[in-house]
Amino acid sequence: MNKIEIPSDIAGPAPRHLTTQVMVGNVAVGGGAPIVVQSMTNTDTADIKGTIEQVAALSRAGSEMVRITVDRDEAAAAVPHIREALDKQGITTPLVGDFHYIGHKLLAEHPACAAALDKYRINPGNVGFKSKRDSQFADIIEIANKNNKAVRIGANWGSLDQELLTKLMDENALSANPKDVRAVTREAMVQSALLSAARAQELGMPKNKMILSAKVSAVQDLIAVYQTLAARSDYAIHLGLTEAGMGSKGIVASSAALGILLQQGIGDTIRISLTPEPGGDRTLEVQVAQELLQTMGFRTFVPLVAACPGCGRTTSTTFQELARSIQDFIRIEMPTWKTQYPGVENLNVAVMGCIVNGPGESKHANIGISLPGTGESPAAPVFVDGEKFRTLRGPTIAADFKALVIDYIDQRYGKGTKAPEIVTAAE
Repeated sequence: MNKIEIPSDIAGPAPRHLTTQVMVGNVAVGGGAPIVVQSMTNTDTADIKGTIEQVAALSRAGSEMVRITVDRDEAAAAVPHIREALDKQGITTPLVGDFHYIGHKLLAEHPACAAALDKYRINPGNVGFKSKRDSQFADIIEIANKNNKAVRIGANWGSLDQELLTKLMDENALSANPKDVRAVTREAMVQSALLSAARAQELGMPKNKMILSAKVSAVQDLIAVYQTLAARSDYAIHLGLTEAGMGSKGIVASSAALGILLQQGIGDTIRISLTPEPGGDRTLEVQVAQELLQTMGFRTFVPLVAACPGCGRTTSTTFQELARSIQDFIRIEMPTWKTQYPGVENLNVAVMGCIVNGPGESKHANIGISLPGTGESPAAPVFVDGEKFRTLRGPTIAADFKALVIDYIDQRYGKGTKAPEIVTAAE
């Protein structure tokens, strides 16, 4: 039997892939800057009011860049009005224009749109076809240079440059050791992004204005594509599993793919491309992206709430309801807390369901509660910074603990800057 080596400590993620830093509006991407969370609206951009509302919601949820569709004249004409209204609300989140097919035309005919956007997303697979491709790509780069805007050159599995793919397939067929079709397609993805970036540089765009992406919908293909892209370049890189899907499938697939790449030091900005439930909350994709980065230890966004999964000892739903209440309350209040309580995002709260692991987990948290399990005494000890603070009893346990959490935050991260005094006699 092979001996398994147990590491003496946890090595942590690989060093970040060294990339060129790009400024997108007021947000730094790459060059060692924190990994940026971005999202995309699903409103008709011509619907100015609806788009403003969704961008504002995504921004409040923590999206640090928001991409909007610019697909026709009405959408392009709406962009400067959207930017102006957001600025009046104090929302400075950079806006990214998503262009396909006629981006060159829209940017040229709507200069106010070109000026209002902070970044242009170009798809090399549909920026233009045959003889028009190079000229239309050059038109967008020229406008970006004129307006001092960043671009994302984003190849996509579903809209790949067919001329490039055909060329590589033909070359592969004549090779002495041909690769399988998926491998050739992955190579076409990488080459599409890199060749377009090289052309942009020839047209006068510096590396510090470009971000590359190569999105695929299959996890293993995505990992392989981005590993190759990172190995061959030092451009800033945007990560995302395209068409990730709905619900848990989309969350699991995106987290699996992006988690591996981030652990390898690859990725400067991410998006979780979830399909929302009908009428669902678009901000879920922001929450998932934040939780992925926070659980992996790359960034902190909101206080963490640890809660046990429940078992036969915890037939009461009190701990579940309290955990959800605390977690929802924290997310709702975070936009205000960011300015009122600096550092509160590092808070750890534990809501446990019985005495087996409850007291121990609660001691590891900044503030934690161990609720009574089935048949246990109706008493819930509360721990603050590892020490027993008091015991809660009666029908108001949940409300009382929530009040203690609020008090802890105010004293620890507010003007008091210290945790509540421990009074063990308050039983």
